[in-house]
Amino acid sequence: MELSAKIKIDDLLKKYPFLIDLLITLSPKFKNLKNPVIRKTMGKVATLSKISAVGGLDLDDLMSAIVSEIEKQTGEVITFDNSAPTLSHDLLKDPKERQKALKEIIKDLHEGVDMDILKQRFKRLVHGLEALEIAKMEQSLMDEGLPAEEIKRLCDVHVELFKEALEEQARPEPEQGHPIHTFMKENRASEKIMSEVSMVMGRLGLPPSPKAFEEQKEALGSLIDRLSEINIHYVRKENQLFPMLEAHHFTGPTQVMWAIHDDIRKNLKQAQEAFTQNDPEQTITFLKEAIKTIRDMIYKEEHILYPTSLDMLSHDEWIKVKEGEADIGFAWVVPNEGWPKEIKEGPEEVPNNLVEGLRDVAGALGLDTGHMTLGQINLMLTHLPVDLTFVDENDCVVYYSEGPDRIFPRSPAIIGREVRNCHPPKSVHLVNKILDEFKSGSKKSAEFWIELNGRFIYIRYFAVLDAKGYYRGTLEVSQDITEIRRLSGERRLLD
Repeated sequence: MELSAKIKIDDLLKKYPFLIDLLITLSPKFKNLKNPVIRKTMGKVATLSKISAVGGLDLDDLMSAIVSEIEKQTGEVITFDNSAPTLSHDLLKDPKERQKALKEIIKDLHEGVDMDILKQRFKRLVHGLEALEIAKMEQSLMDEGLPAEEIKRLCDVHVELFKEALEEQARPEPEQGHPIHTFMKENRASEKIMSEVSMVMGRLGLPPSPKAFEEQKEALGSLIDRLSEINIHYVRKENQLFPMLEAHHFTGPTQVMWAIHDDIRKNLKQAQEAFTQNDPEQTITFLKEAIKTIRDMIYKEEHILYPTSLDMLSHDEWIKVKEGEADIGFAWVVPNEGWPKEIKEGPEEVPNNLVEGLRDVAGALGLDTGHMTLGQINLMLTHLPVDLTFVDENDCVVYYSEGPDRIFPRSPAIIGREVRNCHPPKSVHLVNKILDEFKSGSKKSAEFWIELNGRFIYIRYFAVLDAKGYYRGTLEVSQDITEIRRLSGERRLLD
């Protein structure tokens, strides 16, 4: 028998009914072929060429799979006519067509199509793939409704699918002192620490010996603490780099990365807790998972995120990233001297029209209950024993207080950022709930409390309303109340 692209699927399945199971394993979209009505109607007009398009499969790959299965099941020698021209061998050059092809490949991947089939289709359609194309594809899929959690679930599979193409691209080599150079310098430092952790874990044996654990406890504890400093690396990404990317409508991949950051933080915290409880087996389990995810993240950063960021952000935007870095800090390293040659210093001048009509005598502002200069207001806010963040009625962060001992890190890059992007993806639904309740008037405040690094943190949100009762924003107040909770009895002013 000769198999061709023009053969009707109904004719094929009548002769070889076992092919239904094969087709379903190749693409979940073929499940309907189990329905006899579908086969008698659509199957009588749908050719193998049409079916391959419906299933998102390369026609030649589909025909090869069918030939192999028939020969395996029956022993028949099957040939196939592949002389019909197909577009699958024409490398796509148009950016829109390339994006469409990439999205279809990823959609089929999420629906369970075999990885090898998709890799072959990718090779035939797309050549010279760049990191920015992958980032744009993921962003587009999320804009179309694919949940960030689903992208995150198969993030490593995406990388595996495109790995060969990504390996062809050179890693970024930014100037010394550039934010990306510092991020990559931290990656090299983290790799050294992870290697040391792996060597110490190797000395514990399999399964880990309690005696060896006790002997290596001091070294392992120190290494867990050092590795946990990677949180600073991630916080700087989330608060310095991500806001700049979001300004270019690049929000989806950053949300996915943030969720993976949280997984790493969780694993390191679990490793620390297991270590404290003298549980070597659980300590090793969580450490191994953390190290694997960190290494995977380094690959995604240096092959996708950093090249995309360098393509997307302007020189002035990188200056803004650089200016806020020191407010958050660095993990293990000090940025190199070099880039940029100059950084503008000093705050931008406040336009006069912002305070027009508020000025009183001696340059003070007329407030509801007194007069203060801008300098006095700023000093007062930064000396309050609480952290303040104000979100306007458009859900954008417009202010945060910069006290000496902030509980949660903030940097200038957060100003103007959409508040939902300032939180991990797993908590965005709670942010939306609070804002919706404040705007509807059903609630005027919300409060939470957590334990963080041995301190008890009290977090409150207040709806800010104007004189007419209209919603004008949300005020976040965070306070370390560890010592306050210990108070008892009385202590009067005279005491």
